[in-house]
Amino acid sequence: MVIIDSSSQVPVFEQVRDQLAQAVQSKRLAVGDRLPTVRTLAADLGLATNTVARAYRELEQAGVIETRGRLGTFVSVQGSQSATEAAIATAAYAKRIRELGISADEAVALIRAALT
Repeated sequence: MVIIDSSSQVPVFEQVRDQLAQAVQSKRLAVGDRLPTVRTLAADLGLATNTVARAYRELEQAGVIETRGRLGTFVSVQGSQSATEAAIATAAYAKRIRELGISADEAVALIRAALT
């Protein structure tokens, strides 16, 4: 489901987040599908649990996934298509910004300017 490129300059949590968001967008992960626990995915990928937890937290904030307590984490039933598309667009933007060598502060300033 997720493949980590250790030679990439993209932070690992972003790789996890972006690949999961893309799997939802492309319907490889459908609404209601259960995701592995943070610990399980971290162990499978050889990552720290905090790394996967951050990716899950950002996906949940974007409405892509939801945590149902002890039942686990699922592709969001209530998450809007626009939230999923926004997460995908943000990931693509961040990737391109890194390729261009633009700093995070500059990228945020560009977004703020574009939104006003």
